[in-house]
Amino acid sequence: MKQTIGCYHAHYSNIDYIQQAMEPFDVELVHFVDPGLDRRKSDAAFPVETAQARIQDTLVWVESAHVDAILVTCTFFTAHMPDSDALPVSIPVVRIDDPLFEAICAEGRPPLLVFTNPATVDGTVRRLIQYAEGRGMELPVRTHLLEGTFDILMRGDKETYLSKVTEGLMNLAAEHPDHQLWAAQLSMAGAAGRAEEAAGVRIGDPLSELSRYMEKGLQLKPRPRTS
Repeated sequence: MKQTIGCYHAHYSNIDYIQQAMEPFDVELVHFVDPGLDRRKSDAAFPVETAQARIQDTLVWVESAHVDAILVTCTFFTAHMPDSDALPVSIPVVRIDDPLFEAICAEGRPPLLVFTNPATVDGTVRRLIQYAEGRGMELPVRTHLLEGTFDILMRGDKETYLSKVTEGLMNLAAEHPDHQLWAAQLSMAGAAGRAEEAAGVRIGDPLSELSRYMEKGLQLKPRPRTS
């Protein structure tokens, strides 16, 4: 039976990435986007508790739309969600950085996580360290913020954003050959692919690991062939 996955995004630009990643599987995707929360999260008068309450309320709303599982594609959202055993929903919830964390822990070289959104850095790193510790690992995590790039995406100029992020990733790959680079946000996946091809080095990203992780975790079936 076809499964229905509710996809909870901070920005509309993430929809295409998820559509592509889930194309091989017999699933229906229902998209829920909250750009207002993404814009307000850095406001001084917008407490983190309000953001957390909004995220939890939306998870409950998505579950009520008759979906079988939820995929949360924003790292800010995942960083401010409760632990899995405290989530306010009864269906499986996949966080976009779970496949990324699994791949980082399996990699031999020390990780360098690259971000464009400053509001996601601390929460993502905290979750990664907790994830690694749960597997008996201690990771020497380094981070780098490509400053000013996320504002470009928020203005809707996706192509300039991809160009700037691609350039930044290529420069970092050259400067840190002893580290494994990871584009830590879904919005960076396209740039990671471009930089990887141009620089000739692997640059990990959440999307490249997502399909395998979702197929295994949700036992997804292949999309039927059409004659």
